[in-house]
Amino acid sequence: MKSNNPVFARSEEFNGQGNAYGNQTYPGGGQSYPGYGQAPQSPYGDPSQWGTGTTTPQETGQRMTIDSVVQKTALTLAVVIATAAATWFWTGDLSVEGAGKLYLALLVGSGAAFILSMVNSFKRVISPALVLVFAAAEGVALGAFSKFIDAQFVQEAGLGSNIVLQAVVGTFAAFAGTLAAYKILNIRVGQKFRTFVVAAMFGMVALGLLELVLSFFGSQIGFFGFGGLGLIFAIVGLVLGVFMLILDFDFVENGVRAGLPERESWRAAFGLTVSLVWIYTNLLRILAIFNQE
Repeated sequence: MKSNNPVFARSEEFNGQGNAYGNQTYPGGGQSYPGYGQAPQSPYGDPSQWGTGTTTPQETGQRMTIDSVVQKTALTLAVVIATAAATWFWTGDLSVEGAGKLYLALLVGSGAAFILSMVNSFKRVISPALVLVFAAAEGVALGAFSKFIDAQFVQEAGLGSNIVLQAVVGTFAAFAGTLAAYKILNIRVGQKFRTFVVAAMFGMVALGLLELVLSFFGSQIGFFGFGGLGLIFAIVGLVLGVFMLILDFDFVENGVRAGLPERESWRAAFGLTVSLVWIYTNLLRILAIFNQE
């Protein structure tokens, strides 16, 4: 199906043309889609192997397209932005009461977002409702984190309140630049690259949990702080976020080409949202570190 999105309209790969790839695995779902285009009786393969429940392209007549991915991703990001804005205004001035609200939103939002991200990552049948609930929880965490950065490193230093806007613009610039590089350079994702990115991603998550546990005992390593070590890890995290976007683009391209069910657009939207949030938080940390007195 030809995309109505002008960014992708000229691309054969992103409009489902050409042969399907072989077995591919999307790190967000942790599952493989075996035998794309190999079954002689159906252009979509054996329905029992799709791993998306009883709904198949043959039953609904709908398949994942670039337009469906764009729509689901836009909706998911809109939920993130709306809840982040609501959290920003709900916390109000960072007085004693406001600070309590801020830490509560950060704790509840980040905890819920982490749990839901694990559920969505390993859930065999992707749930649109859980993806949107994850987006809402992520928005609460981002709103609180952004408010904390703005208050701690911008307002107190008298630097003006534009660091959050810079991070937002930088995030979408990274998305556009990565997409352009992916298409222009014709980047192809191999299994070694995929394994490295997924391992590195879970490694950084594990370090974050370790830092959290140590903080309960009054000790920190500084991986996710705002010192020199924190800057190094933020830069590494930013690069890793770009690599995660490449994996997302690869999943979308292969999914459209293989004729995945339209429901899988939600899995792509979830993966893209995770990657963009990852890039935003690391970029915001980098800007905060550079703006310190």
